[in-house]
Amino acid sequence: MCALLALPAAAQRPDSSRVRPKPARAQPPDSLKPPLSPRRAFLYSALIPGFAQSKLGRNKAAAVMLTVEAMAIAMIRESGADVREARSMSGDSVVVSYVDASGNAATTIVPRHFDTQYVHIRQSHVEDWVAFLIANHLFSGADAFVAANLWDVPAQLQIRAIPGGASVGAKLTW
Repeated sequence: MCALLALPAAAQRPDSSRVRPKPARAQPPDSLKPPLSPRRAFLYSALIPGFAQSKLGRNKAAAVMLTVEAMAIAMIRESGADVREARSMSGDSVVVSYVDASGNAATTIVPRHFDTQYVHIRQSHVEDWVAFLIANHLFSGADAFVAANLWDVPAQLQIRAIPGGASVGAKLTW
């Protein structure tokens, strides 16, 4: 008798009054989702300034960050060369010899041009450029973080020439 209950009955029909669930459709991808999470954008741009900006489609900002990075590296190298020059010449002095009107030879030693204070000043220039480079990395990371967070906020900026100057307007839709 148990074997008879397991067989489907041929006379049964499906319930036509029952509400059938609609098949689940795949959700369209969210076009307003940023290509990078804010945390990842900060990390990428803090390591390589301008990288996350380029991933977020902000190519002008990426170019500015990269230009500032290249300038800071060039100035660190230039300041480092100045420090090396000052160190190599720090022990030098200049001997000045001349013959006065009476025919006597006189010799004076002019103090060195690059003293230790001058070397320290040149070292502080290198430190300043390194601090500038670090600040550029942090600023670039912060800019990328904000850009990733504000990815879905539409903005329109306008600059209009008016008599006697210019007018700047911004429109934000929430």
